[in-house]
Formats: sequence, C-alpha cells, structure tokens
Amino acid sequence: MIESSKFSSFAISIVQTLQENNFEAYLVGGCIRDALTGINPKDFDIATNATPEEVRRLFKASRIIGKRFKLVHVFNRSELIEVATFRAGKIKNNSSDSLIKDNNGKILRDNTWGTIQQDCHRRDFTVNALYYCPISEKIQDFHAGLKHINKKILVSIGDPQGRFEEDPVRALRAVRFSSKLEFKIDNKVKEAIYDKGHLLGDVSNARLFDEFCKIFLNGYAEKNFKKLDSFGLMQYLISSNHNHENFSKQVILEALINTDKRVKNNQSITPGFLMAALLWPVLMKTCSKNNELNIRKFFRSMDGILKDQHQLTAIPRKFQSYIKDIWVLQLKLESRLGKYPHKLVKHPRFRAAYDFLLIREAATNQKTHIGDWWTKFQKQNFDERDSAIAKLRSQRENESEKKFGFLGELI
Repeated sequence: MIESSKFSSFAISIVQTLQENNFEAYLVGGCIRDALTGINPKDFDIATNATPEEVRRLFKASRIIGKRFKLVHVFNRSELIEVATFRAGKIKNNSSDSLIKDNNGKILRDNTWGTIQQDCHRRDFTVNALYYCPISEKIQDFHAGLKHINKKILVSIGDPQGRFEEDPVRALRAVRFSSKLEFKIDNKVKEAIYDKGHLLGDVSNARLFDEFCKIFLNGYAEKNFKKLDSFGLMQYLISSNHNHENFSKQVILEALINTDKRVKNNQSITPGFLMAALLWPVLMKTCSKNNELNIRKFFRSMDGILKDQHQLTAIPRKFQSYIKDIWVLQLKLESRLGKYPHKLVKHPRFRAAYDFLLIREAATNQKTHIGDWWTKFQKQNFDERDSAIAKLRSQRENESEKKFGFLGELI
C-alpha cells in the first residue's frame, strides 16, 4: 500500500533507533497522507512515546525547541526531522470547568504527554492521523482515515465546532488540504468554517503569515483563494477589498495564477512578490481619485498599507523594502524617460517589477503595449535601446500622451 522507498532514509533510521531503544515510533501525518494519495511525500514527521529529553539523549545531532509544546529537531547535513512526543490532548468532558477560553471563544490549554491513542485524537483531520511503521510496514488507523482517503473526503476528528475553537487555523488547513488532495470537505467541517472562521481574527500575525505561505506558494493558490473567498476567510489574510471591485479581483487572480505556473515550472517564488501584487489595488485606491494618480500620496501611502497588512499577517522586514521597490518601479517602468530605461534593466528588482507589470496588463482590457516594449527592450543591444527610447519620445510629443494614463486605468 505504501512504498517505503519514497520516504527519507534518515527519517526511517530515526524510527529504527527509537524502536531499538524500546520506544514506540512512527512516521505520521502529512507524509503518510500524501503517499497514500499519490503525492510524493516531502515533510517527514515522527511521533513517539519517548519524551523530548529521552530523544535528545539518543541523538547527538539534535535540539529541543519550544517552551509550551516541546519538540526535538534531529538533523544531519541535509535534513531536519521533527520528532514529537505523543500528547494527551483530548478533553475528557465538555463541562465549562474543563475548558479555558478567551473572550472570543478560543480554547486556551496545554497538552501533557500521552499514548498513541490520545495523540491521534488531538490531530485535526482523520487523513492526518495515520501512523506508519516503516520497519513492520503497518499502519495504525484509529479514526477511519484510510476509509476517508478512499472516499476522498476531509473529515474532522471529533466535533469540528469544538476543534476549530481549540485552533481556528484548522479552518484554513481544511481548505488547503481539500485543494491539495482534491477532496471534498465534510458538511460538518464546512459549517464549522462558517461558524468559527471569525476566530482567525485572534490568531497571531506570525502564524497567519506562515499559513499565507503554505496556502499561496505551493501550487494551489488560485483554488485556495476561491474557496477561502467563498467561506469569507480572505479578510483574515489580505487587507485588499476585492469583493466590490472587478479590477482588484482580477489583479489578485492573475497574480495567483502566475504563482501557480511558477511553482509548476520550478521557478523561484517569494511571498514578497505575491504580497506586492495582492496589495497593489489597495495602494491604487488610496492614492487615486477620478482615475488620476497622486504621486505624492502614492509614496506616502506605502508604509501605511504595509502596516495595515502587518496587523493581519506578519511581513518580515526583508520583504517590506522588496514590496515597495516593486511598487515604485511600476511608475518608472511606465514613464521610460531619458536614459533611465538603461539603468532600470540593471535594477536588482527589475525582473520582479517587470513580471508584475505583465500581471497588471493581463488584469485589464486596456491595450497599453508597455509590457511588450519592455520585453523587446531587454533583448536589444545598446544602440537599439537608444533608438527605442527616441522613438517613444517622438510618439509622445506627437500624441501628447497623458502622463501615468495606464496606472489611472488600474484603479
């Protein structure tokens, strides 16, 4: 049923070492789920009844991480494997005395070490609660995960209403897994997403940035966006209001489609580029009036828009300057004044800005030809580039072209 040859030999060796020292140990979660659904497993997590301290003593190249939830990272030169101790995360009863909630209904509690039966119950969905021993090649399945994989349906372990109160991010994970696996979402899970989705507003921005990357940078961005949008969850990930403006939604969709293509073609991707594209409509709306762009307001608005987005999802500092560079270069890519195009093609963010220019053009029906101009310009020698700039200057003098006209249409 499962080909162990697809699994990391290093991860298997860790399982073997733990078992040789009289501990239970299994490969668990996503790697098993993916292997059973025809996806090449990538992330190899291990669950064991050995405590973090006991794991640490067995593996010299390891470290204990976390305070509230301790884990062990075991590593070699090329891999890092996460080893987690079985946790007793199940709540024994539903009385109010056993639950500690914040004012918004989110459950706050700690886990203690437990058995494999207790550990599997605390996991989110049945397809993620499969424990595989690569030595005996047997699967431990306590919640009909294999059955649900065969039926291609995503089912919660326990009542999803309560499970989403424990961790609202499970709503995002449900959408992400359904897209990746091409599974239907169980009706009870759908109801919980609608009922408990608002709790995402209390999740840390750092964690939501991590989820943002998982959702939109793994080849299923367009699918995930449409599903999240239908559930009303996009408001917790992006500050852009795309529901009432066709252009905003088109820019977002074109950016997501572009990202999916790059993942498929093994091209580089970065959350900074996608964030710049998704927030562009907000910037345009903030600094424009009657299709006229206020350049001063454009520059003044950038930091505020990033700050608003940072309230939802953290934006690492290295991406903030990257995003602003892409935005500013949109003005310069359109103006193409004097000798500046020669310098612009050497700018470290030129390629990203150029790619975004093509996305903007794809999102509007206006025929600007600016993208074509830059596509040709990159392939020309110095003299040909000079000639192209001179020809453009002559055209503008004859046509009295409206300054920043293209940007004005992208509002």
